[in-house]
Amino acid sequence: QVQLVESGGGLVQAGGSLRLSCAASGRTFSRYAMGWFRQAPGKEREFVSAISWSGGRTASADSVKGRFTISRDNAKSTVYLQMNSLRPEDTAVYYCAASNYPLDIAVVVATRYDYWGQGTQVTVSS
Repeated sequence: QVQLVESGGGLVQAGGSLRLSCAASGRTFSRYAMGWFRQAPGKEREFVSAISWSGGRTASADSVKGRFTISRDNAKSTVYLQMNSLRPEDTAVYYCAASNYPLDIAVVVATRYDYWGQGTQVTVSS
């Protein structure tokens, strides 16, 4: 079993930045693909960004390309999401997820993820 705990959310002005962190339990973190998803009030959950085991492959949604960057530190069993140039439409609960997909790729499909964190709120004011 893997436990994921997100942190770093908060209130920020439009145009500002935040960095989210997701700390994972267990000693097999280096063999889990990791991803970030978000869900705004009244909206469905959507994919944000993902990273492979090694960190060598990443993927991101068109809505955040050029603004958000995913990274991981396997020694710390932690994945990050650096969010720059934030917009009010980025307001959502952000969820960290872990996938045991058996290839070193960025996993972008929510149904391929096996473990989920409880989420952290990001609010961007206009």
